This record gives sequence, structure tokens and C-alpha cells, in this order.
Amino acid sequence: MIARFKDLCMDAADPRALGDFWAGILGGEVVDTGDGDVRVDRGPGGAGPESIWVNRVPESRTGKTRVHLDLRLAGADPAVLLAAGARLVREPDSEISWWVLADPEGNQFCAFAGREGTRPGPFELVVDCADPVAQATWWAGVVGGWVETSDEGHASVVGAAGFPWQDWVFDPVPDRKRVKNRVHWDVDLTGPDATALIAAGATLLREPDADVDWWVLADPEGNEFCAFAPRRAA
Repeated sequence: MIARFKDLCMDAADPRALGDFWAGILGGEVVDTGDGDVRVDRGPGGAGPESIWVNRVPESRTGKTRVHLDLRLAGADPAVLLAAGARLVREPDSEISWWVLADPEGNQFCAFAGREGTRPGPFELVVDCADPVAQATWWAGVVGGWVETSDEGHASVVGAAGFPWQDWVFDPVPDRKRVKNRVHWDVDLTGPDATALIAAGATLLREPDADVDWWVLADPEGNEFCAFAPRRAA
């Protein structure tokens, strides 16, 4: 194991508005970080990571989001999400049994009808990719866990270190990644630097410098992620 899953991050033109939306539907709390960004902290009894970071970026969103959350609804339909500001992209039909929605900045996510005995909230992190098995296998090698596959070509990492949801799903899609992801994840390294990650096949995009104290990397299909060195004991 080279790293542990740490946080989820979202790019935004308006971090406060996007943070308010996700905090509202996840039952979290928005914290102003003082630099134009915000953090959505998990609420009492909430599901998901300890924090979701919402970061201001100058570029606008282009293309479909390649990383998204799947949510389990508290009821039979997404009326509460639509009232909170989500936009309906696709309803259940003969091909899918869930709703596809978009948040106020156009990032798509999926919502599934609630089921008895299940807790509402996010339950999967989903990544579009060309080779789901290869991607899942690579990430399992980084953060631990094991890979499960389906007859439909999907692959999942189960039991990853620090992963806060039920499954980390890699879905096959025909299109290839062309622009920077608007949603990405961070990892905490188990070693002092990103050397092991790069040796495993990650691409180094940016080293720590005067502005950032983490490494920006990309996985074998080009998905950007940030890697943080272990915290020093006080």
C-alpha cells in the first residue's frame, strides 16, 4: 500500500454556492478557508469523507464530468435535490433505473431511489475510464483492497485504505479524457514523498513549491490527484 484515500475535491467558479449546495444535500457544514475556497465538513451521522474541498478555478467546466458520486435517496424520487438546486438531466427509463442530475455548476451525479434498511447519502465514487479493470487494479495496488468485476465491464475497488464509501467504481465509456477533471481525490502517502507512486506508474504534474506543499499527479488514464506527505508529529 502506497497511500490512503484522503478527501474529495471539486473545482468551482463559485465555491461558496457549490459548497452550500453539497452541504445542504449531504447534511454537512460549510467552512470558509479564508482563501476564496470552502470546505464541506461531514455532519453528525453523515456518510462520506471527513471533508469535501471546493476550490476556485479560473476556467469554466467543459465536457461531461468523469468523476461523480452516486447518492441513495431518502425517498422514492429526487424532489428534495431538485428543490435544493439540482437540475434533472435524465429520468429512469428502459436502460437505467436511476436519475442523472447536475449540481449548480453542471457536474453530473446519479441518484437512486431509497430502499428499506439503507442509509440515504453517497455510497459510491464513480470514475469513467477506457479500461476499468486496469484502472481498478492500479488503484488497488496504490490504496489496497481488492478488485471485483461485472459482466457489464465494470470494475470496483473494495476495501481501499481510508475509502469512505461502499465501492470505488470504474465504468467503461467510449470517449477519452481530454480536459482536466472538475472532481478529483486526494491521498495521504505512506512514505515521505511521491517516489513510490511515480515508480508505480503515476505521472508527476507538479512538485511541492512555494505555493503548494503537495504533489499533483495523474493516474495511468490521466486522472489528476493530489498526494500529501505524512504529517509530522508536533
